[in-house]
Amino acid sequence: MNLKNFDSENNNRKFELPGAKPHYNPDRYGQVNHIFLDLTLDIPNQSFTGNCAITLTPVRSGINQLILDAVDLNINSVFINTVSQPFDYDQEKLTINLLQPTQENPITIIINYEVENPQRGLYFIAPTEHYPQKPTQVWTQGEDEDSRFWFPCFDYPGQLATSEIKVKVPNNFMAISNGELINQETVGEETIYHWSQKQVHPTYLMTLAVGEFSEIKDEWKEIPVNYYVEKGKEEEAKLSMGKTPQMIDYFSAKFGYDYPYPKYAQVCVNDFIFGGMENTSTTLLTDRCLVDEKALNDRPFTESLVAHELAHQWFGDLVVIKHWSHAWIKEGMASYSEVLWTEHEYGKDDAAYYLLNEARSYLEEDSSRYRRPIVTNIYREAIELYDRHLYEKGACVYHMIRGILGEELFDKAIHRFVNENAHKTVETIDLLRAIETSTGYNLLFLFDQYVFRGGHPDYKINYSWDNDNNLAKLTVTQTQVTEENGNSKDSFDLKIPIGFGYKNSAMKTFTLRIHEKQQTFYFPLESKPDFISFDVNNYFLKTVELDYPIAELKAQLSHDPDPVSRIYAAIAIGKKGNLEAIKSLEEALTKDSFWGVRLEAAKQLGKISLDQAGEALQKGLSDDNAKVRRAVIESLGKIKNQDCYDTLKTCLETEEKSYYCQAAIARSLGTILSGNLKDKTPEVIDLLKNVLETRSGWNEVVRSGAIGGLSQLKTNPDAVDVIVEYTKLGIPQALRLAAIRALGSISTGQTPNKLEEILEILDAISQETFFLTQVAVTIALGQMETPKAVTILQGLADRTPDGRVKRKAEEAIKKVQKKLGSDKGIQSLRDELEKLKQENQELQSRIANLEAKNG
Repeated sequence: MNLKNFDSENNNRKFELPGAKPHYNPDRYGQVNHIFLDLTLDIPNQSFTGNCAITLTPVRSGINQLILDAVDLNINSVFINTVSQPFDYDQEKLTINLLQPTQENPITIIINYEVENPQRGLYFIAPTEHYPQKPTQVWTQGEDEDSRFWFPCFDYPGQLATSEIKVKVPNNFMAISNGELINQETVGEETIYHWSQKQVHPTYLMTLAVGEFSEIKDEWKEIPVNYYVEKGKEEEAKLSMGKTPQMIDYFSAKFGYDYPYPKYAQVCVNDFIFGGMENTSTTLLTDRCLVDEKALNDRPFTESLVAHELAHQWFGDLVVIKHWSHAWIKEGMASYSEVLWTEHEYGKDDAAYYLLNEARSYLEEDSSRYRRPIVTNIYREAIELYDRHLYEKGACVYHMIRGILGEELFDKAIHRFVNENAHKTVETIDLLRAIETSTGYNLLFLFDQYVFRGGHPDYKINYSWDNDNNLAKLTVTQTQVTEENGNSKDSFDLKIPIGFGYKNSAMKTFTLRIHEKQQTFYFPLESKPDFISFDVNNYFLKTVELDYPIAELKAQLSHDPDPVSRIYAAIAIGKKGNLEAIKSLEEALTKDSFWGVRLEAAKQLGKISLDQAGEALQKGLSDDNAKVRRAVIESLGKIKNQDCYDTLKTCLETEEKSYYCQAAIARSLGTILSGNLKDKTPEVIDLLKNVLETRSGWNEVVRSGAIGGLSQLKTNPDAVDVIVEYTKLGIPQALRLAAIRALGSISTGQTPNKLEEILEILDAISQETFFLTQVAVTIALGQMETPKAVTILQGLADRTPDGRVKRKAEEAIKKVQKKLGSDKGIQSLRDELEKLKQENQELQSRIANLEAKNG
């Protein structure tokens, strides 16, 4: 894989957008000891009243003004120790002008307030005209700084306090919150729930979830572990969250600290704007994570999501970040905990492949969106930091720490960090200190390169063998280092283990310091190695391009014990693009012991434009692993010949075990239509319409695949008409979002009239306020090539209250503007290129056959 990287200082994809500035925690008035919310919900009118009591020990005497965060609240009164206080309120900050300056003794601030139709912080979910089956629920979301939208507070992570939430709801509803339920009282037609969180935590982790839930009870060491779902979804709850007690047991041991709270609840709610949120002792999850038996065949994201949010109970909740700029400490470890749990539950190969895909996710953002240091306090809103640098790259940093320290010392360092900082706030330096104190290792060199600056090394490895002198020559080039700046800050300085592998004997390993743009190493060996493994065990975050002879690549693909190294070999072999490459990849697809390598072999076959690649791929359709079959299907769609088309049509009827495979078939039927297969377009539209009409199922995965297939028919107005029908209100949310996104991808080849119709539809949808709908609109418009898309995006950016949507809209504007600078004849050039590719594939396939016969 060849990725172009853009340095944050010199590329046009900077992380810092106009308006970004350094952010710091505010000055502290003192220590918040306790927060007590007493709420009465008016669910039919989507409003509530509340009393917020904050107990504060002033840091000094003489403070005569307190400023709290409070957005769009109706403030009725403010008291301190029963004395009414004058205040000013500008709908963002509540300024209390104290009648008496503070002394050193604690004070209690009591604020009476009301909220009508809140837009953030606390969300009312209810049936609507278009979605009458939607449940009635109330739930909160505090991270990053949205708690201020549902109660007045000092809303930043560096202030920790205990809390209570007392809430009055109708009798048919259940209310779940942080900590222990210390009282439940029925008064007429209403019930008062009183929850108490006795361990300190920040405001963004305070939560409330209300609904007509079914409660499924479990436990870990007599600590309640409960799952709350909409009634009728109890079996899905057990399938989705049933491993939680085992996870608690594993993470308690792995982090060296028993689960620290009196209960663990997971509440699945409707229309949740994230996958999950790790509120202290009470995680909220999207109800879209609930799986059925068939979905388990695909090993979807649910198990990893449950592990991720649970790990936060230690990293984020028990050990709290002091400032948002250090959020990678918690998000990186929660993401790495997905890897750790995968290794525990499914084995080292699965974990290695999981981490590889985490790295790829970060690398894609780094190359196509922006590059930034993981730790930075320069942003417009803290939520902008919650990206792939924070999560996936953060996970890779923890893995590098583990690789450098080894298993025993890694665990020792993590135990020290957690135990030393339990119920406290931390910064990145605290992690470095815990590592050095417990192991003696100073890893500042690693953090300087991977955490405090952007980027990663891009290595190109050239190998040759001198048979006369039994000498292996290895040249390592850091391709991210340009000639202009030589061995400057762009180069990485790392000690990388290199392995020379033999089919019938142990690997010989050498550790090399690689710190220059290009370095050449010579190794006297007793005999020629069968293969070369760069970065044995693959602990370092990097990209790798292998320039080895085909024989060594084939041997590595067959014999390297590390699945990631075998995958690198498969990628290098795929680039050869000949019949020998196809044969080697086919062998890996049908014989490799690990499903991840088989999957990657299928992906590489899909990049070889020879008919023989399609023949090899079809042998993978019987693989027991659904993910491998899915990759085979997606690659068949890229071969673009009659045989592959017929195979996909057959698969559409015969694949029954996997939702994602069914979706991939539907998408590939749209992808494959080009050149000689264009006349199949009416037939494919009919096939995909039938999928849309008959195959609703888990999370609308299959029907979304059909929409994806239709979106590839870029010059066909009939496909647009079908997609448009599924953008209407009343269509299941997941399917509707897929259709909205698809309007962007199908727009590029449409007539001016059809393009205008698409723009009008997206403009109307952009007026909707739901976060996920706004994101789908920005994705769609960002794929278009018309100035009107910029106008709609700018309007959305100007009016959205959500910083994430604003940023996505602004980035989409830049994408569209860049496309508008290209030649207007680009579409005809694309069509001509596609035709030439088709003719070339047929010609090359015939030549390859002739060469094979003559050989």
